[in-house]
Amino acid sequence: MTGSYPNTRLRRSRAHGWSRALHRETMLTPADLIWPLFVTAGEGVEEPIATLPGVSRWSVDGIVARAKEAAALGIPVVALFPNTPRELRSDDGAEAHNPDNLMCRAIRSIKDACGDSVGVLTDVALDPYTSHGQDGLVDDAGYVVNDETVAVLVDQAVNQANAGADIIAPSDMMDGRIHAIRMALEINGHSNVQIMSYAAKYASAFYGPFRDAVGSGGLLKGDKKTYQMDPANGDEALREVAMDIAEGADSVMVKPGLAYLDIIYRVKQRFDVPVFAYQVSGEYAMIEAAQAAGIGDRDALVLEKLIAFKRAGCSGILTYHAAHVARLLNG
Repeated sequence: MTGSYPNTRLRRSRAHGWSRALHRETMLTPADLIWPLFVTAGEGVEEPIATLPGVSRWSVDGIVARAKEAAALGIPVVALFPNTPRELRSDDGAEAHNPDNLMCRAIRSIKDACGDSVGVLTDVALDPYTSHGQDGLVDDAGYVVNDETVAVLVDQAVNQANAGADIIAPSDMMDGRIHAIRMALEINGHSNVQIMSYAAKYASAFYGPFRDAVGSGGLLKGDKKTYQMDPANGDEALREVAMDIAEGADSVMVKPGLAYLDIIYRVKQRFDVPVFAYQVSGEYAMIEAAQAAGIGDRDALVLEKLIAFKRAGCSGILTYHAAHVARLLNG
């Protein structure tokens, strides 16, 4: 601090709206947002998700309409998550490799309708496809095996890239999968397809509504603590990020967001790479619950949280509030 009162009055710059805008250090725009969307089977289908008020699953035609809406609002990327029908789920998640699965049909339809006006980010993990709800293959003892899972994830990633995905986002947290996916993308002619790694994904209590949305919540056997990170660990997150960058990740993600702002900050300071945060389903649901209970204003709460992500160092944020926030920011 170089000044002293009354020569320095820090309130001077806060006295008027124009002055607060002039001195604002952190800016949030629609270009900072990624909109997660849930794909379901059928045509003309919208299925509201009870645990995510205001969020629905959409059939492919509805997903295309949402992608067009995103482009019109200035949201640069939509993120897709499929709700695979129960009858297509299996222990080995084989539907993830089907070039005509829900994810691939949605990718192709968006790219056909929107071209490059909006990017498509796709989730790589097996939990939307397995009958046991785990992100990988499970051995007879119930342990999620690493290397065998990576081989399957590579095929899933190439399948999505073949369909037109712009960003592959592995959310599985298996060791070594970024290098394997990067090499497979190169070999298969997808050198410009980006990888946004879920590099620091924690075994969080905030994921419940998401699992409902993709239909894996009631199927999950056991937990995911042998591959997702311990919420008590921070240094380990830096090791995860360092490995994923070395293996070929173009950007990294910290998930969840709000409870891990310190991790976002540390990653940005240490590596100076594009860092993204996922404002996960539980965080979204708490804001909606506060609004419904009359104890908080939705607009103020969500904007303050998103600004916090940006202030911590995020290049962008995945949020279910994306369209609503873009409308607010666009006036």
